[in-house]
Amino acid sequence: MIGFTRALGRELGEYGIRVNAIAPGYTMTDAQKERTLARPEWGESMRSQQSLSHRSVLPDDLAGPAFFLASPDSDFMTCQTLLVDGGRSMW
Repeated sequence: MIGFTRALGRELGEYGIRVNAIAPGYTMTDAQKERTLARPEWGESMRSQQSLSHRSVLPDDLAGPAFFLASPDSDFMTCQTLLVDGGRSMW
């Protein structure tokens, strides 16, 4: 996906189209909550491995980065991937 984001951004840049991506970590959605209820040990394992803060990414954690990419504040940003993983990529 990172390569696709960069290639598409490069191809569409001359038309003023910016292409960026958000790379979330394991996100605790309603479906994942149900799965965790069925297998609590699995949920705890995922949570402990998830981030430096040892909590899961919540859907609301992705809203800010998405709004940023949709706003004029990111007008000079393209071909980039925002990691929203609570520091998981540092492990």
